[in-house]
Amino acid sequence: MSITAQRKQALIAEYGKSANDSGSTEVQVAILSERISNLTEHLKVHAKDKHSRRGLLMLVGQRRGLLDYLKKKDNARYEELIKSLGLRY
Repeated sequence: MSITAQRKQALIAEYGKSANDSGSTEVQVAILSERISNLTEHLKVHAKDKHSRRGLLMLVGQRRGLLDYLKKKDNARYEELIKSLGLRY
């Protein structure tokens, strides 16, 4: 259910400002989005896994908070990020 180290490094390279930038909002949102998609696939198979469902809801709330922060600070970066992740249509 968790993401591999290689996938995490790929997300950091794609969304980060540098190779070691794992703390910027874009990178955090990208990593959370990857974890959310993995948990969503898990819950499609294991529908009664209530503990994982709670974890998924917590991750979605955390991502929502980061996106709200980014939208408040820099709307252009927010718009670019949600387009690149495919979060809104």
